[in-house]
Amino acid sequence: MARITAGITTSHVPAIGAAVDHGKTEQDYWKPLFQGYEWTREWIGRERPDVVILIYNDHASAFSLDMIPTFALGCAERFSPADEGFGARPVPIAEGHPDLAWHLAQSLILDEFDITIMNKMDVDHGFTVPMTLMFGEAEAWPVKVVPLAVNVVQYPPPTGNRCWMLGEAIRKAVHSYGEDLKVQVWGTGGMSHQLQGPRAGLINTPFDLSFLDRLTSDPQALRRIPHLEYLREAGSEGIEMVMWLIMRGALGDDVREIHRHYHVPASNTAVGHLVLEALS
Repeated sequence: MARITAGITTSHVPAIGAAVDHGKTEQDYWKPLFQGYEWTREWIGRERPDVVILIYNDHASAFSLDMIPTFALGCAERFSPADEGFGARPVPIAEGHPDLAWHLAQSLILDEFDITIMNKMDVDHGFTVPMTLMFGEAEAWPVKVVPLAVNVVQYPPPTGNRCWMLGEAIRKAVHSYGEDLKVQVWGTGGMSHQLQGPRAGLINTPFDLSFLDRLTSDPQALRRIPHLEYLREAGSEGIEMVMWLIMRGALGDDVREIHRHYHVPASNTAVGHLVLEALS
């Protein structure tokens, strides 16, 4: 059967992709950020998954305020990089895994999650930046990907508890899939940041570090963080961290942290990155 072997969290700051695309990764400003991902690139080269379930949020590329699904699952054969207003990033088209994706859709909907099925979907920096951080400037991505877009743009977003429960349902679905696959689940977005208003540029390092700690030491407490606390402590865009809880819920009870990276700033954002090994 398929099995979930690991989970990864990472921020998906668009400026990170621009730094790679314009050859700035060795500049003094950017180098410390990218050094924190070198360990993961070596590790994922050894522990290469067959499929990644990549949880991210769309930034008005595939969706607009006219239509925003809470959870949208990519079931297509491939996913092209989106044009976010300055041309599509020069990264590969991602190859999907429609069989696993449709199995996930069936299992999640029968478990009473209202999943929007996407048979065509372009993916923006929320998807492409994590892929670049893990695999570099590849001619082709070395894994198949099932994207799961989560609404954290238009209020109300899903609660942390709902996201955790979705992760548990994903775990159940993956483990019931008949093909022998190594699957990783990535939760992207965050950490603390705010892009507008009087608190634009907000970064709350103590909150960020506590969140990273609790993903392994007290993950159940993270399920109960209300939207208002994310807003107060992590800024208006800090709500993206609920997507990390989908990843964490999918890993099961027994995990081990094997790598951590935290860096400030990347653009006006705190960057957080964890690699968690699923032990059961």
